[in-house]
Amino acid sequence: MWNQFRTDAYEGMLAETISICGYNGDQINAYLSRPLGEGPYPSVVIIPAMGGWDEFCKETARRFSQHGYIALCPDIYSRFGKGAPRDVAKIMQESGIVPDDSVIGDCEGSLSYLLNMPGSNQKAGVIGMCSGGRHAYLAACRINGFSAAVDCWGDRVIIPEGGLTPSQPVAPIDYTEGLNCPLLGLFGNDDKAPTPDLVNQQEEILKKHGKDYVFHRYDGAGHAFMSYGGRSYRPQQAMDAWDKIFEFFGKHLIT
Repeated sequence: MWNQFRTDAYEGMLAETISICGYNGDQINAYLSRPLGEGPYPSVVIIPAMGGWDEFCKETARRFSQHGYIALCPDIYSRFGKGAPRDVAKIMQESGIVPDDSVIGDCEGSLSYLLNMPGSNQKAGVIGMCSGGRHAYLAACRINGFSAAVDCWGDRVIIPEGGLTPSQPVAPIDYTEGLNCPLLGLFGNDDKAPTPDLVNQQEEILKKHGKDYVFHRYDGAGHAFMSYGGRSYRPQQAMDAWDKIFEFFGKHLIT
């Protein structure tokens, strides 16, 4: 949980940019952080949001490592070029959204890298916010090997009629039967994407398929309420959400 480290405890981590094998065998950059020590440690794949492979992603990886996780965040937008995260994200959005199959391939490569690391306890989770939350849901349904998944306000898990595209040919919700690990969902009740009604629909489909899940919804919070770089940030709700993430991953990846 947050701010519970003993003042006499040792803390140390290593964080660096590495190269991993992603979709179609492409070599892509990824940000890896891990605690210093022999382990064994649980792992987590962090999927970037629409804002790009940015500083927030890397700070999130280091937060996980501070709490005892090996964290890996792949640059799923690397095929759209290099540069400032916002510039690359703009190119990606103008060129067409990154294909779901590409993201899944990069997540498979990330999972394989983590599980083959010395010090891995052979349990890995996946987490993402916004479009990354959608991708986390998709990865948990399509990839075997994740032990837990966290969807933070993922939009377009349910895609409206006529909303499918060549990059997103199947709505993630249609893969729900294949969800093969416990799922945590975190949502703001003031969000417009997804709306509370869409979250209700997602929950009903999870119930229908008998899936292991828990949703938490926050009053006074909308989209991106954990992203402290903008006006949407809600510190009280964000810190409660972090506690729930660590509790959830602790249950499924450590114990």
